Amino acid sequence: MAETVLIDKLLHAVVKQGASDLHITVGQPPVIRHDGHMVRLKTKTLEPADTQQLMKSITPDRCQQELQAVGGSDFGFAFGELARFRVSVFKQRGNVAMVLRQIPNKLLTMEQLGLPTVCERLIQRPRGLFLVTGPTGSGKSTSLASMINYLNETIDHHIITIEDPIEFYHPNKKSTVNQREVGVDVPSFSEALRRALRQDRDVILVGELRDLATIEAAISAAETGHVVFGTLHTTGAQGTVNRIIDVFPTTQQDQIRTQLSTSIIGVLSQALIPKIGGGRCAAYELLVCNSAIGNLIRENKTFRITSAIQTGAKQGMMLLDDSLFKLWKEQKCSKEDVLAKSQNVDELAARIANAERGMFDDDDDVKGKANGND
Repeated sequence: MAETVLIDKLLHAVVKQGASDLHITVGQPPVIRHDGHMVRLKTKTLEPADTQQLMKSITPDRCQQELQAVGGSDFGFAFGELARFRVSVFKQRGNVAMVLRQIPNKLLTMEQLGLPTVCERLIQRPRGLFLVTGPTGSGKSTSLASMINYLNETIDHHIITIEDPIEFYHPNKKSTVNQREVGVDVPSFSEALRRALRQDRDVILVGELRDLATIEAAISAAETGHVVFGTLHTTGAQGTVNRIIDVFPTTQQDQIRTQLSTSIIGVLSQALIPKIGGGRCAAYELLVCNSAIGNLIRENKTFRITSAIQTGAKQGMMLLDDSLFKLWKEQKCSKEDVLAKSQNVDELAARIANAERGMFDDDDDVKGKANGND
């Protein structure tokens, strides 16, 4: 029974130290990711038999079969009452390796996450597509879970989530929540979306808009009077809109631009940055789709979205670089760390350099830009 004790011990360490991930691979001790840094645990170097045992102790049979067949599998599992983990098992150099991402049991509120306040209003719209984007590990799932939880607590909706795997569990509160896991409850995202349209739903969460069929189904669901949440691994609002359009064949792109211009509610793009003194905080870019931005999307002028966000501060819009500048100015994050996540590094570096020399654009102006006030 030694191997199960081992995985328990490792997971206890992850939970206790507040690590985000646990990496298990042959030839080194287990490694945890803590505040963005990889830290080796002080245990033995893992042999092929160890990683095999660790994998077997937590991996469901269907996923072990998938690992054999295609060299990898993903699943979610609960570690008692302490936490849930999203697990990816895969083969590397002929051996088994695993990455376990910790999913906290406690849902944070939108306010605790520092999400732009206008999001509360946006997600209560009767229909449309709300996208949360950013690189892997930027906290997209956490932000979405807090939005779903907010709706669940305040409105009597039927919420369907389609996830691969299910991450946060949502108990039924004021809403009824049905969570479907791809590969367990339904074969694919696009199939689940098609079915959802007959399930009297108000809100649909699509874990990942990963292919043409899923994106197409999400857009039509958003058009037919539902709020659809989705995630994409893109950075920035402008890049997100382009990415969706580019998935479609050229002959369909004009039609998709028209559909998107009327169906997008907003795009929230985020990045996680190490905090000075430990922990991490998020920087956000928010596009609120108004008629001017709808026109830019329809007329294929997406290159002007970034400047439209700048002028849309009154509506709560914000640029990622303004959010990063604010984190640096409030001394929450270091200059190096905010520049590493910047969309326009030279511009932000110049702005920080000016600020360091005491040449603020005018203090109130900077505050206004960052807070989305005029």
